[in-house]
Amino acid sequence: MNAVDSLHTAHRSDTLATLDAIAERVLWLSTSIVHHANRVRPNTSGLKVGGHQASSASMVSIMTALWFQHLQPGDRVSVKPHASPVLHSINYLLGELDEKYLTTLREFGGLQSYPSRSKDPDPVDYSTGSVGIGATAPIWGAIARRYVNAHLGSGGSGRQYSLVGDAELDEGAVWEAILDPGIAELGEVVWIVDLNRQSLDRVVPNIAARRLEAMFDAAGWQVITVGFGRWLQELFTRPGGQALRRRIVGMENPEYQRLLRCDAEQIRVRLPGDGPERSEIAALVTTLDDTELVAAIRNLGGHDLAALNDAFEQIDDSRPTVIIAYTIKGYGLPTEGHPQNHSALLNHDEYAALAARLGMDTDHPWRRFAEDSPMGQACTHAAQRLRRQPVDAAPMPAVPTDIGRTPKGTATTQAALGRVLLDLIREAPEAAKRVVTVSPDVSSTTNLAGWVNKVGVWSASERHNWFADDAQTLMHWNERPSGQHMELGIAETNLVGLIGELGATWSRWGQPLFPIGVLYDPFVERALEPWSFGIYAGGQSILIGTPSGVTLAAEGGAHQSIKTPSIGLEQPGCVSYEPAFAIDVEWTLLASIAQLGKPQGTSAYLRLSTRPVDQTLADVPEDPAARERRRRQVVAGGYPLRRRDDARVTIAAMGATMTEALVAANRLEQNGIPANVICITSPGLLFRAWQARQGRRTAETWILDQLLPADGATPIVSVLDGHPHTLAFLANVQQVPLTALGVSGFGQAGALDEVYRYHGIDTDSIVAAALDIAT
Repeated sequence: MNAVDSLHTAHRSDTLATLDAIAERVLWLSTSIVHHANRVRPNTSGLKVGGHQASSASMVSIMTALWFQHLQPGDRVSVKPHASPVLHSINYLLGELDEKYLTTLREFGGLQSYPSRSKDPDPVDYSTGSVGIGATAPIWGAIARRYVNAHLGSGGSGRQYSLVGDAELDEGAVWEAILDPGIAELGEVVWIVDLNRQSLDRVVPNIAARRLEAMFDAAGWQVITVGFGRWLQELFTRPGGQALRRRIVGMENPEYQRLLRCDAEQIRVRLPGDGPERSEIAALVTTLDDTELVAAIRNLGGHDLAALNDAFEQIDDSRPTVIIAYTIKGYGLPTEGHPQNHSALLNHDEYAALAARLGMDTDHPWRRFAEDSPMGQACTHAAQRLRRQPVDAAPMPAVPTDIGRTPKGTATTQAALGRVLLDLIREAPEAAKRVVTVSPDVSSTTNLAGWVNKVGVWSASERHNWFADDAQTLMHWNERPSGQHMELGIAETNLVGLIGELGATWSRWGQPLFPIGVLYDPFVERALEPWSFGIYAGGQSILIGTPSGVTLAAEGGAHQSIKTPSIGLEQPGCVSYEPAFAIDVEWTLLASIAQLGKPQGTSAYLRLSTRPVDQTLADVPEDPAARERRRRQVVAGGYPLRRRDDARVTIAAMGATMTEALVAANRLEQNGIPANVICITSPGLLFRAWQARQGRRTAETWILDQLLPADGATPIVSVLDGHPHTLAFLANVQQVPLTALGVSGFGQAGALDEVYRYHGIDTDSIVAAALDIAT
């Protein structure tokens, strides 16, 4: 070895020693954060506080190597939910978290149970906590950044890391994302799998690293496995070493985990096994003292900083990478490797013993490194390297409130969607440039063909359209980086994950986008949980479900959505609309776009229909002031469509049932029962207004007076193509009787009038309900 090599080896050794010391401090801090929340902080309720010391411990080495050696300021990291104390500990050592927060884990206003971009006081790149969603978020973040760079040129660069627990790979949404064909082009995506072989309840018997490797490889990913540390690798070179390696690799997970709970004498008996190479392994084991033997069993790659650094340096940025790191759950803790250690907490004696081993003080647990120590200097250098420049928000483009068109003839609310998007290009090109639509292989069947033809399909690289010269091809699939439509496979969780990240670009890079996801309305329920989590994480987007309800008729019950109207009412951070007419679609969609991409912005859900409706029934006022008044009512939650001073009943209808409501009003008139008709566009906004009137929240209440004035209070018949309870609260606005009509059973195939009659939302049912309640 020459002098240069010697210096390099010495420097590497010093660096590893420094990193080892930092890792020990991170282990101590993360364990102490959970310990204080459960064992020190007063608990007046007696309810479990909880935390995950063991799950954090398995990630300490991985996260130490990543943050203190490899991360760059443009990189983003999604942290395994149960490793949040490790993230907070690292941020504390980097000066990004005040000491006062270390005692506030799971306390109101304190450190969150799982990493949260919107609620934690320290830097968090991705909110996690819902299985599979945080893991896949960096994939959609990578696409969002590429989209921003292609269209606006200000997204920067950097890797997108995802720190994933091996049990999280059981979630189907993970593989839906990994297998999407476009993902293979995202070289900035790096996953690190914490392969500790344990779930919440047990040691998982059949986690097979080789199978995982093959699955990622088949999807086009680079696969790097960090199996063993330096000490075990050195043992494998000795006589009997390869037999030992084969024994460990072939061992079932529970058997290996049991070795972690054994002392040296028990290991000497158990480790050789009963196979043909037993004697070779036993001979090797006899050359090790007790300390060496116990350490060897624990010397996995996910806890060896040198092995981890080597893995990070192998990353090929031309394709996605997965690093499968073998780890031990609870590494370095008394609960190490125990099958039920998931939520196990150290007691006071175990905590004191850990402090003694690590040279810490239980009475003063939050000590940082001395600034002039190698560890303190490493923390300072890492903090300087990772410091990000403040993001300046780009000016928001003006979004029109009214295109000025008054639809005539017969049209569907679904078709109106495509028309509004095309009109926006003409009327507000700067706003239209920031619209990006996403669909799961349903662009043509949801009336986006005209929009797609106009703006093109986004792709990381331009692709030749072999059907461009085919005269019978009406939908042109021109794929290029400048396209504004994204097409995914039939995986709704991918769709909402992507629009969530597209809807977060305003906060990441200062560039707001207006993402609109379009899918079949019954599948909103499939996508709801990841979409809701995206809203929680700060992603603002518009979800459009179409076609909706039993109005699909001939499609049958499998494709008929029933519960989605109440979902829109109940979803936090979201305004829901169900327009009855094309003009309502325009006004509500424009209003929803205007609420995206800014602090305190909101997401939106629009429920559209394929039912052709006579647009003259909307009776849009011609006077400009009256038209604007109608528009404000539509956006606020509803509008009176027919008002009678002598009305004896009010029909409150929504969406596709508006036609039946108006016909029913005419028939009631003929029976001497004058009826008001109000068109409900947003039950959620009306419910908020009602709560505000009670003093239970802050919202404008004027819309209630215009829809249901006190001096004209009448009994109400509500009707919608969805569950009837959605509008049942209207009875409480003026304390009047109400009959709620809607769909509360699985759908049936048939003609529209037959299906409506079956569910009791046809004209006859509305008239009968009105006669009953008005007399």
